[in-house]
Amino acid sequence: MNVFKKIYCRTFQFFCHIAIPFLPYREPKLVKDYGELVGVLQSAGKSKPLIVTDKVLHGLGICDGLVGALESESFGYALYDGTVANPTTDNVAEAVQAYRNNNCDCLIAIGGGSSMDCAKAVGACLVNPNKTLDRLKGLMKVRKRLPLLIAIPTTAGTGSETTVAAVITDSQTRHKYAINDFRLIPDCALLDSALTLGLPASVTAATGMDALTHAIEAFIGRSTTRETRRNALKAAKLIFSELPVAYSDGSNKTARSEMLYASYLAGLAFTKSYVGYVHSVAHALGGKYNVAHGLANAVILPHMLKRYGNSVEKKLWKMGVYVGLFDTKTSKADGAKIFIDKIEQLNASMKIPVTLDCIVRDDVFELACTAEAEANPLYPVPKLFTTKQLEDIIREVGGLDDQQ
Repeated sequence: MNVFKKIYCRTFQFFCHIAIPFLPYREPKLVKDYGELVGVLQSAGKSKPLIVTDKVLHGLGICDGLVGALESESFGYALYDGTVANPTTDNVAEAVQAYRNNNCDCLIAIGGGSSMDCAKAVGACLVNPNKTLDRLKGLMKVRKRLPLLIAIPTTAGTGSETTVAAVITDSQTRHKYAINDFRLIPDCALLDSALTLGLPASVTAATGMDALTHAIEAFIGRSTTRETRRNALKAAKLIFSELPVAYSDGSNKTARSEMLYASYLAGLAFTKSYVGYVHSVAHALGGKYNVAHGLANAVILPHMLKRYGNSVEKKLWKMGVYVGLFDTKTSKADGAKIFIDKIEQLNASMKIPVTLDCIVRDDVFELACTAEAEANPLYPVPKLFTTKQLEDIIREVGGLDDQQ
């Protein structure tokens, strides 16, 4: 990277870091059950939410508890279940139309990050009716308060119930982009481990590694605070401890509950401290090939940490000591290697592949450009990479370096 661009990126990131204490971050109010959730609606004078979810969860009856609680208090509701993995602009447009056609007055997202991101984007469109989603991408473009938004995560991974971001894929171009605004943070969140019981092991693995990626990228970046470091460390410790249990025993309520809380903590951490190149590459792959976001993060994470080299050794050592992988007698370099090895071992134990075979060699430059444009200058990464360096990483992630 040329010196002028490097100066620009680091200067931008420095001022973003300085601004953190003055920005309107907030934590969603945590509610303990559907009864308290209904009370929130009543206190806010709301009477007809649009429930945003997906067809699988709807078909499994995951929404039944929420619907029953609403009906018991004579609430009306409408339901949009068309959300897909990596939600699209078409999804958002359809849900906006459902909201308007049914005269809804608030939003409840129930599902993984896709449903929550879709609901956030719906809210942004509702309060900015004269702007397309494309015009809302980037930083601080929403500018108006969203309708009341309640998030109910059914996976322990995205942390979207805490964040300022909604990631949407353009239905036509397959370009994936983020809308970032403090108004997108949900007003309330319900963390109900019962909704995550019995999730497929593959989903548990991918979403759990998504949460771990959030914690690690928030911790190793150059825009941390005491609070974000504390939340990231707590999240990582819970994930290393509880993810293997949740993966092997999907009905373990304690592990499921701890994973939901870990995801929440990791979400709080990266909302302020941001993520890094793991996410920018994962978003590029998700947009191009519809790769599940958590799976992409899980595969990319160890590759990227190795590429960061000694720029992350000290912080990986600190996290490794905190989560109990080794003691303080271990050297920084050895500790970082043990930490990355542990991630690879965890991936392998959950049948997460080392590479992604969907990546096409001819797409690598385009993917790298997309990832670089997202990350630089916004993400306070420990080490800045050029498009060429990101190409090398993407080829490695795709296993293309081993092909003739």
